[in-house]
Amino acid sequence: MSSFHVHLVSDATGETVSALANAAFVLFDGVEVNQHAWSLVRSEAQLQGAIRGIAEHPGLVVFTLVSRALRVTLEAACRELKVPCLAVLDPVVSAMANYFGAVSSDQPGRQHAMDAAYFCRIDAMDFCLAHDDGQHVASLDEADVVLVGVSRTSKTPTCLYLANRGIKVGNVPVVPGIETPAALEHLGKPLIVGLTTTADRLLQVRRARLAALREDAETDYVDTAAVRAELAAARKLFERHGWPVIDVTRKAIEETAAAILSLHAEWATR
Repeated sequence: MSSFHVHLVSDATGETVSALANAAFVLFDGVEVNQHAWSLVRSEAQLQGAIRGIAEHPGLVVFTLVSRALRVTLEAACRELKVPCLAVLDPVVSAMANYFGAVSSDQPGRQHAMDAAYFCRIDAMDFCLAHDDGQHVASLDEADVVLVGVSRTSKTPTCLYLANRGIKVGNVPVVPGIETPAALEHLGKPLIVGLTTTADRLLQVRRARLAALREDAETDYVDTAAVRAELAAARKLFERHGWPVIDVTRKAIEETAAAILSLHAEWATR
């Protein structure tokens, strides 16, 4: 396997350049990437620290810097070190500037401003934590989305991901032998989505969870027949109420969340 150094330089948190780079990294098989993150680079001194790091481990430099002066310094240093340098947002910003007929700002970190959208995300996160795993079902009608599913179908991490997008989400577990809360079946506002998976995948995840907790007791939680019956009961519940269902078996959290956002967009237009 070939190994390469890649430096991600940003004047903000580095989330944007990291997400773009990682989306590209996965397209290359047989390549090992050693990432070096340089975030909140907003002064000449901070940039020089990043440049020294690049000199120690020469490799591709991918950056998002809005300061013209810092960009010029970084690009000059990369030419001297003979390493490639890429400003990943330039094509997008340029296309938008041409289309909007406007000039882009040179203020870094504006996407993280504490504006109304920021406080909406914080509110959604608070709601998510308060309504995790069937808590406070009586106030779930304030949610945008409610996820329902058996244990270990990624309800909580999916909720947290959506909450970070400003979506108020709660989740309710389907537990064998326990009736689904009556309040859930009479919700009017939120979109209710069922999450399911295959029995084999669920058993694998649950056994890994028990191993992490150093528990090896054989219970219905990891019994093949019991798990199949549990999933079947959940599917019947979803069908009875006409709730849309997403199979999370081979889906990353981001993919499940994207599917839910699409369903919610349709739901909101009804």
